[in-house]
Amino acid sequence: MTMRTWNLRAGLVVLAWLIALLGVTISGNSLAGGHWLMIHLLGLGAASNAILIWSWYFTEAVLRLSHTEQRVQHAVRLIAFNIGAVTVVVSYGIIGAQRGEVSHALWYAIVAGATVAFAAIAWHSASLFQRVRTALPSRFGPMVHFYVASGTMLLIGIGFGATIARGDLPGDWPARLAVAHATLNVFGWIGLTVIGTLVTLWPTILRTRMADGVEKAAKNGLPLLCAAIVVIVTGALIGLQVVSAIGMLGYAAAFGYMAWSHADEVRRKTPSSFAGLSVLAGVLWLFVSVIVGAIAYATAPDWESVYDRLNILTTALLGGFLAQVLLGALSYLIPVVLGKKPIATQASMRVLDIAGPARVGAANAGLLVWALPGSGWPHTLGAAVAVVALGSFIPLVIWGAYKGLRLPDDARSRPNPTARPGGVVLGSLAAGVAAVVVAAAVGVAVDPAAVGLPGSDKSTVVATGQTTTVDIGIKGMRFTPGKIEVPRGNRLVINLTNTGTQTHDIVMPDGRGTPRLSPGEKATLDAGVIGATQQAWCSLPGHRQMGMVLDIVVAGSPAEKSTEPTMNHEMPSGPVDLEAAPGPGFVARDPNLPPAPPEKMHRYRFEVRDVQREVAPGVTQTQWPYGIVAADGNYSGSAPGPTLRGRVGDSFEITLVNNATMGHSIDFHAGALAPDGPMRTIQPGESLVYRFTATRSGAWLYHCSTMPMSVHIANGMFGAVIIDPPNLPAVDREYVLVQSEMYLGGKDGADPAKVADGRRDLVVFNGYANQYDHAPLKAKVGERVRIWVVDAGPNLGSAFHIVGGQFDTVFKEGSYSLRPGNAEAGGAQVLDLAPAQGGFVELSFPEAGHYPFVTHAMADAEKGAHGVVEVE
Repeated sequence: MTMRTWNLRAGLVVLAWLIALLGVTISGNSLAGGHWLMIHLLGLGAASNAILIWSWYFTEAVLRLSHTEQRVQHAVRLIAFNIGAVTVVVSYGIIGAQRGEVSHALWYAIVAGATVAFAAIAWHSASLFQRVRTALPSRFGPMVHFYVASGTMLLIGIGFGATIARGDLPGDWPARLAVAHATLNVFGWIGLTVIGTLVTLWPTILRTRMADGVEKAAKNGLPLLCAAIVVIVTGALIGLQVVSAIGMLGYAAAFGYMAWSHADEVRRKTPSSFAGLSVLAGVLWLFVSVIVGAIAYATAPDWESVYDRLNILTTALLGGFLAQVLLGALSYLIPVVLGKKPIATQASMRVLDIAGPARVGAANAGLLVWALPGSGWPHTLGAAVAVVALGSFIPLVIWGAYKGLRLPDDARSRPNPTARPGGVVLGSLAAGVAAVVVAAAVGVAVDPAAVGLPGSDKSTVVATGQTTTVDIGIKGMRFTPGKIEVPRGNRLVINLTNTGTQTHDIVMPDGRGTPRLSPGEKATLDAGVIGATQQAWCSLPGHRQMGMVLDIVVAGSPAEKSTEPTMNHEMPSGPVDLEAAPGPGFVARDPNLPPAPPEKMHRYRFEVRDVQREVAPGVTQTQWPYGIVAADGNYSGSAPGPTLRGRVGDSFEITLVNNATMGHSIDFHAGALAPDGPMRTIQPGESLVYRFTATRSGAWLYHCSTMPMSVHIANGMFGAVIIDPPNLPAVDREYVLVQSEMYLGGKDGADPAKVADGRRDLVVFNGYANQYDHAPLKAKVGERVRIWVVDAGPNLGSAFHIVGGQFDTVFKEGSYSLRPGNAEAGGAQVLDLAPAQGGFVELSFPEAGHYPFVTHAMADAEKGAHGVVEVE
C-alpha cells in the first residue's frame, strides 16, 4: 500500500465522522440526545481520529522517520480506537433517546468502548514516546512531547467519562467530574495537540519562515499548559471553583504567550486562504472561550452552575475552536499528503479554497449567533448559515481529492491562487458575515416575537428589575408547592430541593432547566423574566405524565391566568364527582347506529390530533382520537372514533393522517392482512392508506398499535367496525356502545403508570362518564331494540347488563349464542366481553320506565359505566 493510499483511507475515516456529525447537526432537536452526539461525534470521533492520524504523521516528519514503519500497528490502533469510539457514541445516542436513563447494559457498553479506546490511546502515546526517545536528535523533536502529554490527558479523561456515564454519583460529583472530563479532553487532548502542531504547521500554511522565539515559547509553554490543566482538574476534584478559575486563567496566559510568538509570522504574511483564516479564527475562539470560562467559573454559585456555563461554552469550543482548526488544517494537509506531485496538490488546494474567506466569515458570524442566548427563527437561520459554511468542507474535500488524484500526468502547473489581496479578503469576509445578517433578518421577519418587536407577545413584557425567588420541594410525584404566582415582568429564580425519593429535575418551556438531582440535592434555576402563565415540569420519562408540573401564574392579570379552557386539567385529588351535572356545553355522543350504506366500497379519511375533551363533569383530559374533518373544516375527533358499518364482502379504504405531536398508527380487527405495512407507525405530518375487505361478520375493534399501545388506547385511540351478519333482521332501534377505561393524567393525557397498574379513574360508555344518565337512550314499549357493544379496554372486560331487561338474542364474536323463537333456550342477562371483543344483544321492554344499563362489574359501573334507557 502506498503512502498516498494509506492517507486516503485514513482521511475517509475522519470524513465519515464529519458526515455523521453534519447529519446530527442538521437534525437538531428532532434527534434525541443530539447535543451529546454532536460533542462525541466531533470530539471523540472526527477530532480524535485526526489527532491519531496526523500526530503520527507529524512525528515521523519532524523526526525524519520512514512513513512505512509500524504502519500495521498504527492501522490496528486506529481500528481498535474506532470500535471503542463507535460503541461509546452509539451508547450515548441510546441514552439520549431514553432521555438520560442509563441502564446497566448501556453503562457496561460505554465502559467496554472506553476501555478499547483507552488501550488504543495508551498504545499510541507509548509508541510516540518510544519513537522520540530512540530517534536521532531533531530540531522539532520536542514538539512530539505535546502529543505524548495530550494522550496522557485523554487517558485520564476517558476514566472520568466512564465514571460519569454510570449516572449514580452523589451530590455535585457529576458536575465536578464533567468539568474535569471536559478539561482533560478539550484543553488537554485536543488543545495540546493543536497548539503543538501549529508550532510548525502555522508558518507552513502561511508559506513563511518560522518566527524567532517560537521554538523556545513552545518548550516553555508545554509545562505551563499542563500545569494549568492540572490546576483546573484539581479544583474540580477538591470542589474549589476559584482554583479551577485560576487554572483557566493560567491556561489562557500560557496559550497567549505561545501564540504571541507567532505574531511576526502574521505580520509578514497575512492569512488569506481558507486554511489560514479558519485556523486563525479557531485559535481566537479558544483564547476568548478560556477567558470567558475563567470568569464564569469564578462567579458561578455552585458546581452545577459551573457545568451549565461550560455547556453554554460548548458551541464556542466545539464549533468555534475545534471545528475551524480541524477543517482549516485538513484543508491544507489533505492536498499535501494525497498529491502525487506539486501540481496535484495545487489543484486540490484551489478546490478547498473556493470562497474561503466568505465561508470563514459566514461560519464565525453564524457561530456567534449560535453561541449567544436566544431562540426562534433569527437564531435558527443565523446558525444554519454557520452549519452550511462549515459543512461545505465535506463536498469540497471530496471534489478536491478526486481532482488531485485524477489529474492528468501532462497537466501544467497554474499559479497558486491562495494569496489574495487584503481588500479582497476583507470584502469576502464581510460577504460571509452579510449572509448571516440577511438570514437573521429573514428570521426576524418570520418571527418578530423572537426579538421583541412591536406586535409580538414579548414586546408587551417589560422587565420590572425585581426578582421573585421561590423554594420548591418534591413530595412523591408532585412539586410542592405545585403552583406559584409571579408578578408580570419579574425575574423568577427557583431554588429546587429534591425532598423526594427519586431523581428529579425541573425544566422550563424554553429549555432552561436544572441538572437531574438525586434525593437531597439542590439546584437553582434562573427562569428569566416571566411574561405569561406557563408550566415547568420534570423531564424524567413518565414523571410529567404523572403530574410533576409546576404552574407558574402571572399575578394580577386575570385575563392571562391561563390560556387553557376553564375546566380542570389537573389530576383529581380524590374521586371524580360523578353526581355533578355536565357543563352547559355538554352534548352526549349520539349512540344511534345507522344502517349499513348500500355501496360496497367505503372510503374514509381519519385525522389524528391532540385535543382537550371533557370526559366527566368538570374534568378535561388530553386525548389523541381519530376524527373526521367535515367539508366546513370542523374537526370531529372524539373517543371512540367514527363507527364504521358494512356487510360481509364490503371493502374499506381509510386514509390516516397524523396531525398530532407524536407517532401513531391504526389496526382494524375487521380485516385480515399482514400488519407490516398498513399498521406501521407514521410520524407527525405523514399519512398512509389502509385497505381491507370484511370477510367475516362481527363487532370489531380498531385501535392504535403504536407502543406503548395501552397508553395510546387509553388516550382515546379506538373505535368500532360493525359488519352485519348475513340476513340480519331489521329492528326498531339500534344503538352502539364502546366501553373503555380512563387513567387521568392531567394535561398530557393518560397516566402511563396508572395504565400499567390498572388503576383506572373512570370506566365509560362512548367516552364520557354516565353521559346517558343525562341523555338517555330512547325506546317505546314493545319495540325491538338492538344494542351493539364493543370493549376497547385497554385492560378491563365488560359484563353488559340492562337492569329490568332480559335478552332474547345474543351475538358475540361472530356467532349467536341465543336467538328468539326457541322457547327452550331461555334468555340471557349479560353480554360478557373480554378487551377487544364485541357483539350485540336484542330485547323488548315490557312497560314504560327507566331501565339502567351498566357493566355488571359493579366497581366499574360506579366509576361511570352507567346509563339509562328511557322507555315510553
